[in-house]
Amino acid sequence: MPEESSYSYEEKTHAAFGGAPIDTGNPRVLAWLIRRHGLEMTHLSRGSHIGAIFSLAEIMATLYTGVLNVNPADPAMPERDRLILSKGHAGAAVYAALAERGFFPVEELKTHYANGSRLSGHVSHKGVPGVEFSTGSLGHGLPAAAGMALGAKKDHASWRVYCVLGDGECDEGAVWEAALQARQFALDNLIVVVDFNRMQSLDFCENTLSLEPFADKWRSFGWRAIEADGHDVDALRAAFDEAKGNLGGGQPTVVIAKTVKGKGVSFMENNILWHYRTPQGEEYEAALKELEAQRP
Repeated sequence: MPEESSYSYEEKTHAAFGGAPIDTGNPRVLAWLIRRHGLEMTHLSRGSHIGAIFSLAEIMATLYTGVLNVNPADPAMPERDRLILSKGHAGAAVYAALAERGFFPVEELKTHYANGSRLSGHVSHKGVPGVEFSTGSLGHGLPAAAGMALGAKKDHASWRVYCVLGDGECDEGAVWEAALQARQFALDNLIVVVDFNRMQSLDFCENTLSLEPFADKWRSFGWRAIEADGHDVDALRAAFDEAKGNLGGGQPTVVIAKTVKGKGVSFMENNILWHYRTPQGEEYEAALKELEAQRP
């Protein structure tokens, strides 16, 4: 294998495909690429949150392969769907999906977290095509999404708003205030996805602030709640199709996607260390080996 300086970031991250065409319209392929980029981006930047990036891979891949109405050739088209990643610390998953779907060059991903880069550690909309809203302070994404959805309703627009939350983020009161408002204003054009990986920064959710019965909480707030395997792209697509079919029903919808934090690398899965730990040295090499063996 050549030294790192002798080949590009894109060549390195796509090396497992051996130069063959890569079908990023296939959600399984895109999910693998999101993990591969997430590993490389956090390795190069010595950044964190790889566990959260990995748990989101299939969710992001499914959204960007036929669910969201977006166009990389015209990222600001008025009729586009809006996506807000409220758990902004996992922004690398969004950046990777956008780059692979053609919103900006894949090579730019190597600048993640670097001084002066537009690809900040927590997701930022500033100058980044395809990103609607900067997040990082937890609990702020859903209020913004509800406001956007209400604006679309008042304008009689057909676009939808998708908001991706973390389960630990649902400790925030602002989430539930926005949930009440969304039902009050019959925002059936709003679809929330909860990355339900059962962990938050320093422990399991149940040891921090238990959320159960989680789906029933949303239902009691007047929402439709759909539960799905967050690593099964077919199950996710079915859940999103069901949610989209709710337009006109007067209820916002939440998809509770049951995931595994650190999914895809055995020693990262359900290991709280990998909320903040950065993949370096032997751990990076071991993670890379596991991912390379999983290429679809």
